Amino acid sequence: MFTREEDLPRARAVWGSTAQTNFRTSMWEARDKAARIAGSQDPTAWMDYSPVWMRRDYWESLCHRLATGPWQERSRVAKRNRATHSEKNVHTSGSVSYATHSQKLETYDRTMADRYAEGTPQLDLDLKAWVDAAGGPSVRFCG
Repeated sequence: MFTREEDLPRARAVWGSTAQTNFRTSMWEARDKAARIAGSQDPTAWMDYSPVWMRRDYWESLCHRLATGPWQERSRVAKRNRATHSEKNVHTSGSVSYATHSQKLETYDRTMADRYAEGTPQLDLDLKAWVDAAGGPSVRFCG
């Protein structure tokens, strides 16, 4: 729990990240539900199926935007990329793929092997080695 004044920036960052994730999930669910009820993948057919928590004019504007050529092209490219590189699309934590986690873990293992000679005691988790392997500290979790 955030109880000190200096915790406020971190609390705001966590709140913002959580709200962003939840909103994105709600939008995906609303889109999928509208497509299922309308029986169509055409976003213009979804306009009568707006979620109760969104103003209808916003929903209709979103449906029109999703139906545009540029959006449809980006969607096609993304679908093709996900199908082509399925090993990179298994997510374990947020937007970090399983492949990325595996690569960072391999880097960490190599770093640990380089830092500690065989037979010498080593830490269960060498934080500096992990931060180096992960590409530096995450700003989101820093106060």
